[in-house]
Amino acid sequence: MSTCSTASRELDEPVAGTAATARTWLLLEQSGPWGPKALTSSHLDPALGRALEAAASGTGVRIALIRRSGRHADRGTSATRQVYAAHAVPGSTWLHTATTTDPERLLDLDFAALGRGHSGTFATALGGRPHEGAPLALVCTNGRRDRCCALLGRPLAAELAVSGVEGVWEVTHLGGHRFSPTVLVLPHGYAYGRAEAHAVKEVLHSAREGRVVVEGCRGSSAWERPGQAAELAVRSEVGEYAAEALTVVRTDGAAPRWEVLVAHADGRRWRVEVAQGSSLPPRAESCGSALGSPARMDVVAVREVTMAALAG
Repeated sequence: MSTCSTASRELDEPVAGTAATARTWLLLEQSGPWGPKALTSSHLDPALGRALEAAASGTGVRIALIRRSGRHADRGTSATRQVYAAHAVPGSTWLHTATTTDPERLLDLDFAALGRGHSGTFATALGGRPHEGAPLALVCTNGRRDRCCALLGRPLAAELAVSGVEGVWEVTHLGGHRFSPTVLVLPHGYAYGRAEAHAVKEVLHSAREGRVVVEGCRGSSAWERPGQAAELAVRSEVGEYAAEALTVVRTDGAAPRWEVLVAHADGRRWRVEVAQGSSLPPRAESCGSALGSPARMDVVAVREVTMAALAG
């Protein structure tokens, strides 16, 4: 069976610079089936879903629904829901957890403050506290958005859960169906494509130690897509895998070409040229869609620069 993910894999489409963008992630447990737009097409009250979408709009917060791997019927399940909030910007990364029996309490959050990385509102509104367990592995399984997410994502989530991997959840949408199965790892916000169980276990082991695995990485959600590609290129160039080491300081230009300034915590700086290309030959970006040429982020050059050069 031909799918968008098999076409992308066979054409060796690069994954770098394709992650969803969000400085902060807000995750609400919602069992049962999910529709294409899960916040308003699931067993969550659609009026609440619309209100949450409006509250998060323009704040840098991305809301997603999560559920445990397995049967999706929600009858007879606990009324207590798990809630997570994670901020993915290096230097202020955190992951907090809470539980609630009333999801409308999420509307009490200060979404603008969450987007800026302030966790206090999560504690005030929901009694949130720092998450002390393993990093989260969010596997996209929403087949109503794209069948690849169900065909490939659900078996991956199940395999990870059965093998005892902690922190595994199914999630509604991470973008990039054609890179299924897709996984987001929190708190640092790095996304992965074409994921396999053994690779996800390595990624989670590294994440627990504060490191990033570059192979298969789509980028950090903290940055826009040119910045994602630039940061990964610098990591590969200099062999830097500490999650908190690199920051995208500035992105100049506009499509189809940008200059991205990437900074190291030790003071080093790099200018990275990124060009937007078109993936050829044409392929479907999702199952059932028309053939197209998805945009790709190509790194043209990576140059370390001195402070004097920056000042000039």
